[in-house]
Amino acid sequence: MRQRTPRRRSWLGGWLRASWLGSVHRRWWPDRNPIRRASDRAEALLLGGLVAAFLAGAPLAGLAASHAAFASTLRTATAQRASSQQVRAVLLADAPGLLSTGSGASIRPSVPARWTTRDGMSRTGEVPAAGHAPAGSMVTVWIDRAGRLTLAPSQAGQATGQAVLAAAFTVSSVGLLLMCIGIAVRYRFDCRRMADLDAEWRAVGPHWSNRLLARRRPRRRAGRGHWQQ
Repeated sequence: MRQRTPRRRSWLGGWLRASWLGSVHRRWWPDRNPIRRASDRAEALLLGGLVAAFLAGAPLAGLAASHAAFASTLRTATAQRASSQQVRAVLLADAPGLLSTGSGASIRPSVPARWTTRDGMSRTGEVPAAGHAPAGSMVTVWIDRAGRLTLAPSQAGQATGQAVLAAAFTVSSVGLLLMCIGIAVRYRFDCRRMADLDAEWRAVGPHWSNRLLARRRPRRRAGRGHWQQ
């Protein structure tokens, strides 16, 4: 009779069985294990649903959030451009050197300057200028409809950055929410299993206790005057 050659196991299969992936597979993968309880199967089904919801919903939610943030930033930039104007201002004094911060970065100094509004009125104020810029130099500033200095409108790069941040925040929030739900579900099933174990022990425990006491009770040997455990 021909003997069958034992089948060699691949190193990949052995690694999967020994790794945490194998542990997760053995615990959560639905099979016909007779000792697997109905609560174990229900917990695996719910946790698998949460993972599927994250894989399917998180990218869509992040994409929707990024589109919304990008469109909102562009609308804000359009409104800012409609209500502001870029003009040339003349420095009224020599600018000092660049100012250094504690972190080592340099910022431009503020210098008195004069500019003309849309209505032809002359306005003065402090504007940022290059270091050591002489008086009479021209700098570009943004003003609102009233002629006051304002910030420059948002650029397309800022809209892209806002979209990326919104997508990352949304995906992280969805993952955190589903993880909290998974922890709550597992805690609930653990409490249920502990309650079932307590109920089973209350039903079986007294029988085991009586059997142990009966085994440990001393017995008197026939024809002897001493006791035997």
